[in-house]
Amino acid sequence: MSQSAVILSGKAEATDLRAKLRKSERSYKMKSLALIAPLFLFVLVCFAFPIGTMLTRSVDNPDVHSAMPATTLALESWDATSLPSEGTFDALVQDLASAKESGQIGALTKRLSYEIPAYRTVITKTLRKLPDSTATSKREALIAVDSAWGDVNYWKALKQASSKLTPYFLLAALDHRVDSATGSIVKAEPNQSIYLDIFTRTFYIGGVVTILCLLLGFPVAYWLATLPEGKSNLLMICVLLPFWTSLIVRTAAWIVLLQSDGLINRSLMFLGIVDAPVQLVFNRTGVIIAMTHVLLPFMILPLYSVMKSIPSNYVRAAISLGAHPFVAFWRVYVPQTFAGLAAGGLLTFILAIGYYVTPALVGGAADQMVSYFVAFYTNKTVNWGMASALGSLLLIATLLLYVVYGKLTNQTQAR
Repeated sequence: MSQSAVILSGKAEATDLRAKLRKSERSYKMKSLALIAPLFLFVLVCFAFPIGTMLTRSVDNPDVHSAMPATTLALESWDATSLPSEGTFDALVQDLASAKESGQIGALTKRLSYEIPAYRTVITKTLRKLPDSTATSKREALIAVDSAWGDVNYWKALKQASSKLTPYFLLAALDHRVDSATGSIVKAEPNQSIYLDIFTRTFYIGGVVTILCLLLGFPVAYWLATLPEGKSNLLMICVLLPFWTSLIVRTAAWIVLLQSDGLINRSLMFLGIVDAPVQLVFNRTGVIIAMTHVLLPFMILPLYSVMKSIPSNYVRAAISLGAHPFVAFWRVYVPQTFAGLAAGGLLTFILAIGYYVTPALVGGAADQMVSYFVAFYTNKTVNWGMASALGSLLLIATLLLYVVYGKLTNQTQAR
């Protein structure tokens, strides 16, 4: 066989080999996609879709423009400097009559009362004396029913509330609002400015619980990491034991322990530490104690996984070179646990700021966190916009914490 034939045969074999390799890679990728497809669908349906719906609800504003389509259309060309035209008043009368028949008045008055609290009374009063088709001037008839229809600010508020998307709920969650008269963002009234205090309280309780979990969890994780494997595995069961018990049961147990006639107060009085029962439940003290107990394993497990991989001879080498045992531990061992500290701290803090059951059962009225108000607006007042806005801001705060954690982790690895 000639040299050229050999070269051509080699090229053909190489081409065939590359084709088989590409086919094998495609088959491997398809199998991998088939394996992760159920998990992807689960995440999409159970996490991505609900979160997307929540983010949408925080800016969705369907009540006014769906109940008053003609008025909304007429107000689009209004200059907001004087009263609207006669046609706009006529459209308002028609829309109010239609909304009353279709049962949309409740949602309409509720949404407009967010802009001006007196709007509910104005709409209710107008519906009782709604001008009929024989009225020559709907403007004069409506103003005669209630003078508010002659106030430009009420019409500005109506136009502002008629848009399909609104920043109202997100701004309200930050104790701000859009002034209907000027259109600028201003602080909410003092009696409505509660949410920044709630967020501050949430992050404060989350921070305190995280620090306590770190102070309690670090020695436990270090002890477990230094014990022989058999004893360590046995004691790890005690760490994991709370996961096998219902959260409500654990919280109820703390109510029994912390109440005025509970075991803790009885022990304190028996030892002579206090003369009268100490209020430990239905306040912030009880919330922090119960949440620390519930979240402690989430701090211990990341720390233990990192500590278990740290060679013990590093500290012994530092001591043999003349370092004090504490200095060797602090400057050699502790820096190697930063990844576990960051992971455990982030996990504990994120879980803490989203807690609902424990503060609701153990805390008082001044100890409820953001999650309580999300549940309140969802179940009690059915204000989906406000519930979604609070949830969205909590989600944004969580994502920011995750970004900070990612940057800190990258910097640590670069060093």
